[in-house]
Amino acid sequence: MIAAAGTNAPIVRFIAVEKTYDGETLVVKSLSLDVRRGEFLTLLGPSGSGKTTTLMMVAGFEAPTRGDILLEGRSIKGLPPHKRGIGMVFQDYALFPHMTVRENLAFPLEVRKLPRAEIRERVERVLDMVQLGGFAKRRPGQLSGGQKQRIALARALVFEPALVLMDEPLGALDRQLREAMQYEIKHIHDSLGVTVIYVTHDQGEALTLSDRIAVFDKGIIQQLATPDELYERPENAFVAQFIGENNRLHGRVRAIDGDVCTVDIDGGTVRALAVNPGGIGSATTLSLRPERVVLNPQGPAMPNQFDGIVRELIYLGDHIRTRIAVCGRDDFVVKVPNAPDHASIGVGKPVRVGWRPEDCRALDEV
Repeated sequence: MIAAAGTNAPIVRFIAVEKTYDGETLVVKSLSLDVRRGEFLTLLGPSGSGKTTTLMMVAGFEAPTRGDILLEGRSIKGLPPHKRGIGMVFQDYALFPHMTVRENLAFPLEVRKLPRAEIRERVERVLDMVQLGGFAKRRPGQLSGGQKQRIALARALVFEPALVLMDEPLGALDRQLREAMQYEIKHIHDSLGVTVIYVTHDQGEALTLSDRIAVFDKGIIQQLATPDELYERPENAFVAQFIGENNRLHGRVRAIDGDVCTVDIDGGTVRALAVNPGGIGSATTLSLRPERVVLNPQGPAMPNQFDGIVRELIYLGDHIRTRIAVCGRDDFVVKVPNAPDHASIGVGKPVRVGWRPEDCRALDEV
């Protein structure tokens, strides 16, 4: 239905874009970003980080204070939202309550003065796409939350835009329905090839849906990368902490040898990847994923080993979330696979933890 154009040029380009509402505080700071044609790009970050403002500037509901935004190679400064040809999906659905589902979907096509037969064909096509072919005569008040969101998605796609913007579209849904809709959106994107810019503060949602994720904080993209790269190779302490669960150990750099550094922490020294630690003598934050830690390790592959005490065990089905007091912290977490050989772990018992240097990243101090 929506074919990607045969060009490598970005569909959206931000050129040194800045945004301020009061003339003093920059909500978005010097943003330069290319959105690839056909990709699913998620803007992820905490509240107030600048992600929604960035989306609204593309949509035309906010104007950049400085810089420019290009759509299909042309500046869209001053161009009103309805002339940008962009599909939009909001958290509150934004459906017309007095119209039927068919009328809601036909509206953007009627505005564009398409022939009646083509309107009917397109409406039926998108209804089948979101698996709501039998709901054309219903009004929004007769739909569930998930059905409303599917219709909102269908309305954004019905006029075949090259670009669709989604602003927290699943935020009002319960967890099970939200997860189902994530896969629905991903399948539709994969089949159509439409470009999507998606805003969320939900890390799991971003990891599930995205080709790339731009992690925002304080108006700046802290890292732009694929989901696996963000999770496995965060470039700074903010990204490491914001994406997934993460153990942080604070220390000071003793030595740097190529890509590996030695860091003094409470209780000993750690060998870690020297990602962004500063120089020798600098304070650093060590980042370590809970699933990379091994209990009671054996052999030379685990040079980083420390003794601790189990403080808490939480059963989560496929794994046991184990909180350990170790290295001067009481909140060190290990995800232990739910297997018989770990049945001896108990609250208050001593335990030894270990991890490989390549699984631990020395980052900036926070």
